[in-house]
Parts: sequence; structure tokens; C-alpha cells
Amino acid sequence: MSLRRLMVVLVLAGAAASASADEAPRSDPQPAAPMGEPVSAAPIEDTDFGVRTRQFGLERRVEMYQWQRDGRGGYQQVWKPALVDSSAFEDGHENPRSFPLENRIWWARDVSIDGKPVELSVIKALGQWQEFRPGFTRLPANLAATFQPEGDGLGSALNPLDPNNGDIRIHWRALHLPPLAGKVQLRGGKWHLVAAAPSKDPVSATPVATDPAPAGEPLPKRGEVRLIGKLILAAVLALGVLLVGRYRRRRRA
Repeated sequence: MSLRRLMVVLVLAGAAASASADEAPRSDPQPAAPMGEPVSAAPIEDTDFGVRTRQFGLERRVEMYQWQRDGRGGYQQVWKPALVDSSAFEDGHENPRSFPLENRIWWARDVSIDGKPVELSVIKALGQWQEFRPGFTRLPANLAATFQPEGDGLGSALNPLDPNNGDIRIHWRALHLPPLAGKVQLRGGKWHLVAAAPSKDPVSATPVATDPAPAGEPLPKRGEVRLIGKLILAAVLALGVLLVGRYRRRRRA
């Protein structure tokens, strides 16, 4: 084989090794997972009653003791979270014409994980409401004259066991967030809910037989394969230099 043909063969072999490295499979980057716990910048507060929490939501639940039809032609008194219209009721079963307090929900602001903001949709979707008993140390004086502790909240009845029509009671719930690993991912600098995988037709989802990599042996990374290709190319070139040297020595002999 002439020297020119030998060099052509070596160059083609090196080019093939480099091309195979460029065609190596890429490993898709995985979305970032949270490392720390969610935190809010400031507590949220029901300013009417001075009730606050450092959790991620605060709900005030108000109920009023009212008349309603019992379904048997009579009436009964029950706790209801909304006004019961008694305009068609018989005399002696009138309810107040307005609800004294509204039910409300406050959401924590500036919630973050690992210094990155959390979308409100995450808090609403994953949060879990839990009733709690406030300390009422910040209860305004005018409300303290109207309400007294009742269970885990406040009530206006002088005798909680025998309330009167129109009495109200109030409870609060705080929204807690469970561990979020595997439930949120970082996209666009914010924490979002992990996108649900699209549903698949069981028939069309039948996998095609392939030769997957053995379990526990991940495919080599692109950078590693490129390095291998470069090493192969260097070895081929070194072999070429060696063969050219031998070829020249033989010709001189």
C-alpha cells in the first residue's frame, strides 16, 4: 500500500470515530427538584379578629344559628354558613336579614422554595386545611365584649349549649403544605405543579420490542462519548505516524 493511500485510510477512520461520538444519545436534562421547605415572607392575618398564622392560607368560617324547614312541615334551628331566606316562613321563624360577618380566605404572599417563588396554583392544589385554635391575644376590645371562646373558636351565644336565633360562631383553619418533592418542578424561575403525563390508549401504548440498556447501566453521557471518540482519533493518528515511520525506513533500506 502506498503512503498516500495509507494516510487516506487513517484520516477516514479518524473521521468515522469522531462522527460516531457526535451521534451519541443525549441525556435529557431533568427538571430541578426542591431541596428546602416552602417559606412565606410574612404571616397572614385576619385583621378583624387579630388572628394570624405563618402557614400558607388562612380561612375564617362563620356560621349563624337560623331557622330552616325540616322537610316534615315544621322548622328546626341549625348552624348555617350562609343566610337562610325566611321571608316565606311562618310567624315566629324569622331569620336576620343579613349575615353579620363574611367567610373569607387569605393566601400567603411571596412564598418561596430555595429562594424561588412558588405559584399560587401550587398552594391551592396541594395545601391541606387544618383547624386550629388561635390565642385571641390580639382580639379588639369591641369584639371581646361580643364574643367569648367557644371550642376552638369564638361564639356570641351567652350559653353555647343553648344558642339563640341569630347567634354566630367563628372558626379558623390554616393551610399547610405537605412535602413537595416530586410534586413541583422549576420552570421559568418559578415552582409549578409537575405536569401530569398525558393519558395513553392502552392498545397504542404497547411498547415496541427493543434492546434497552441493562438495568442499572445508564447510557453514557454525550461528553463522555466525545472524549472516547477523541481518544480513538488520537490513537489512529499515532498508529499512522508509526506506520509511516516504518514505511520510510523500509524504503531507505
